[in-house]
Amino acid sequence: MAVLGATGATGRLLVDELVRRGHTVVALTRAPDPAGPEAVTWVAGDARDPGALSALVDGADAVVSALGPRRGDGTLHREVAPLLVTALREAGVRRFVGVSGAGVDVPGDRKSRRDRVVSALLQRLGGQTVRDKALERETWAASDLDWTLVRAPRLVDGPPTGRVEHSAGCSPRRTSIPRADLAAFLADLAGRPDYLRQAPLVAGR
Repeated sequence: MAVLGATGATGRLLVDELVRRGHTVVALTRAPDPAGPEAVTWVAGDARDPGALSALVDGADAVVSALGPRRGDGTLHREVAPLLVTALREAGVRRFVGVSGAGVDVPGDRKSRRDRVVSALLQRLGGQTVRDKALERETWAASDLDWTLVRAPRLVDGPPTGRVEHSAGCSPRRTSIPRADLAAFLADLAGRPDYLRQAPLVAGR
């Protein structure tokens, strides 16, 4: 399993979960000496570096991204997505699972009134961060790969509950999810052909 965003708050939990499940994990890092499980192989580089992405995905069964927004960087995801699409195609890797935001709208959504209002506010006030995620989805949607973008709500810290509500387009009842549960859900999807070419909404239960 190849992982981006492995040193972030959710990414660290994702890496731990994949290792716990017995996967061989290769992760991208900008840090010369990242803290993390010894079982992980680290590839040094930035997510915008095509060479680093090629090294990361070479030989992978799936690629999982927990990249979150970087402070002051409103174009990260729209710029990384096409580079990843190219890297996966060249490496012959089809499966990609990434994290998006609940404020992103997708054709066919059946969001509740509450979530439609929240999405409208996020799109109006979220600026480039929300726009960045929407453009990222457009790039994956235009590809022929087996992608899934998990639209997560507010992330909270705390122990995993093992209970995740998810749907292709209907609003979950809750408006948050523990990072640990999101990490486990991402790991689930990386090993299963669920929600192919879809952007499911998720929340804790």
